[in-house]
Amino acid sequence: MELELTRVDYTIIGVNSNNCMKLVPIDNNREQQKIAVADNDGVLQVFSIRKEDVSLHFKTLPGPKCTSLQLAGAQGTLSDKIFIASENEVRGYTKKGKLFLSFDTNLTEPISSMYVLGSDLFICGKHIYNQYRDCKDIGSYLCGDRIVDVIALYPEKSYRLISLIACEGRMIRTLEHARVTHSIVIESSPTLLYIYEEEGSKHVIFGTVDGKIGLLDLDRSHSFKKWLISNPDNSSAVSCLNCYDFTKDGINNLIIGRNDGNIEVYTIHISDPMDQAVLIFSYNCNESVTSLQCGIVGSVGYDEILVSTYTGRIFGLTTETTDKNVGGDSTSGNYIFSVDTTQKIIKLRNEIEELQGSLVKEREKYQSLTYSFMDDFSAIPTLTIKDSLVLSKSGASYTLTLEVPTAIDNVLLQSDVPIDLLDVEKNSAVVSYSEADPKKENYLLATYRCQINTNRLEVKIRTIEGQYGTLQAYVTPLIQPKFCQLRQYSIKPLSLHLRIHHFDENRPYNVLTVKGTFSLAEIHAWISNCLPEVPEKPNPMEDTVLNFQSAFLDTMLQCKYMKGEGIFKSDNVSTISILKEYLSKEATRKNTKFEVNAAINDDSINHVLNMIDPKLNGHIQLANKVALMDALQELEINDEESVGYLTENYRNLLVNKASIRAEFSSQPSYLDRLHGIITDLYIDYYKFKGMNVKAKVPRLLEVLQRYTYTELLHIFRPTYV
Repeated sequence: MELELTRVDYTIIGVNSNNCMKLVPIDNNREQQKIAVADNDGVLQVFSIRKEDVSLHFKTLPGPKCTSLQLAGAQGTLSDKIFIASENEVRGYTKKGKLFLSFDTNLTEPISSMYVLGSDLFICGKHIYNQYRDCKDIGSYLCGDRIVDVIALYPEKSYRLISLIACEGRMIRTLEHARVTHSIVIESSPTLLYIYEEEGSKHVIFGTVDGKIGLLDLDRSHSFKKWLISNPDNSSAVSCLNCYDFTKDGINNLIIGRNDGNIEVYTIHISDPMDQAVLIFSYNCNESVTSLQCGIVGSVGYDEILVSTYTGRIFGLTTETTDKNVGGDSTSGNYIFSVDTTQKIIKLRNEIEELQGSLVKEREKYQSLTYSFMDDFSAIPTLTIKDSLVLSKSGASYTLTLEVPTAIDNVLLQSDVPIDLLDVEKNSAVVSYSEADPKKENYLLATYRCQINTNRLEVKIRTIEGQYGTLQAYVTPLIQPKFCQLRQYSIKPLSLHLRIHHFDENRPYNVLTVKGTFSLAEIHAWISNCLPEVPEKPNPMEDTVLNFQSAFLDTMLQCKYMKGEGIFKSDNVSTISILKEYLSKEATRKNTKFEVNAAINDDSINHVLNMIDPKLNGHIQLANKVALMDALQELEINDEESVGYLTENYRNLLVNKASIRAEFSSQPSYLDRLHGIITDLYIDYYKFKGMNVKAKVPRLLEVLQRYTYTELLHIFRPTYV
């Protein structure tokens, strides 16, 4: 079944954050609903659509940035009261614009997420969770991880109120009376929580940074249940969710908005464990989606997905056909418009002329304001840049995303550490490389020239562990006067490690033990600067044990530390070597007394080489196929008849040549990367044994050129084979 929806643009507001737009519910489900939206300028406005015109009901004055907007109401009534969060304050409005609540939470952090349920108010900052009842504080919780979202509900067969917080450290925590009762471990960092209603029952689902949708089991074991949507083709983060019955079969559809602008509608029956999600509609708006709501918006009787984007565009995807007022012959171009449509066209033309005149005046005003009272100086404007650098486990690479409210002219990337830039299919920018001088700590200088009306750029980056420094992005928007804004990103020594919550004790581990006069805060800061996804502060109430896994090799690392001591376990000798070098350097820089001991397990070498072996063999076979395919393709061009006499394997190579080349080109320098990892492992292993084997590296590279596992193991451990 395919769903047909048509885009209708309504209006443009200011730059806005996630979860800052709602449709106000009404008694009659077939009437048009009001839209409540808040932006980063602190403006809350409620409007409705009447005959494709925006009818404004009320609008507040500008103020602090609005970070969350929620609808609620007394139990048994419509949730038509509007609550917005700005800095440390929560304000409540009726749908007619009357202010009935102004509550200062007195939090030490700005509010980042909020949820309202009856008389209960749940507020979260970066690390603080607070619960209020009738504006009275009834409990708080300090979380070591960064909190990204909060919801609350009464589970089925229970009258106890529980709340859930999604934490950046790949954890969802359940709280009762502001106390953690369950910690649910998930494979990826969550981005949001949502209550999905189906056939009278409530389910809690969540979205992740790698584009998955998961389901939680709250009724029985308070744990992760299953993945509802795991689409490897679209790994962009989930930014918003909604449910609505578009198919009219009594079961709500799942509507997803993503950071890359994708809007997807799925049919799924959550109660059926065997049912698979089916995509019935997909649309890309080329801007990150901040909120989406479903209901009756533009026309009575027509269902619609109302969408807000980061730059402030408000548009709908409606089931109504937009060409109903147009008739005539489409082939000849002679259209006949109705009277209403003709009047709308005239009105739009007048509005365009007025806007063009206003644009000229505003441009002149802007040019005069950019110059200060001194002729030699000018005032440079600033723009809000939405950026992120996220590690993808599937590709063992980082995705850098930059989004600007206006069009981007170009982006310059500069790095003082060696990194590789990978191709992104949906990236239309043209990249050019400039000569860089590694002697001056300048390993990369690349410029992305964007196409017209491009306000979002996505770049894939592959780092090398052990090499750490800073990646800088100079973003130049397409406005006058010319200026650029700088964004900096730290490339950490163990940049390809991601946080996990389980540790396999059965592997052969190497152990690094450090002792000294350092404090808990100092060693936590060192680990935070060495590894990604580390909480900002150590939690003294919990064990300081952090587990990590390599996104490329799947090797593991455990960090257990306290005041004056740290114990690190890894099945990869190179990981231990990088940690030892970095911690020693930091301790020396701070003149801290430091003692290091390393216990190397020889069996870990066999273990790591066994993990590398299938990757190495697979890419060698792929490279051989590409080389053989070039010869076969030349034969096909010169003598088409001879192709029929080829073996089946050779013919399959020619048939699948496009997919094979695409797979090979998606992994540039992959073989060199594996050879570099093996070489580092060889040098680090013998360094711990007190031997310098750099002179033997050419011999190792010769073995890798004619690779067999037995010969490679013989180079590492001659007495073992």
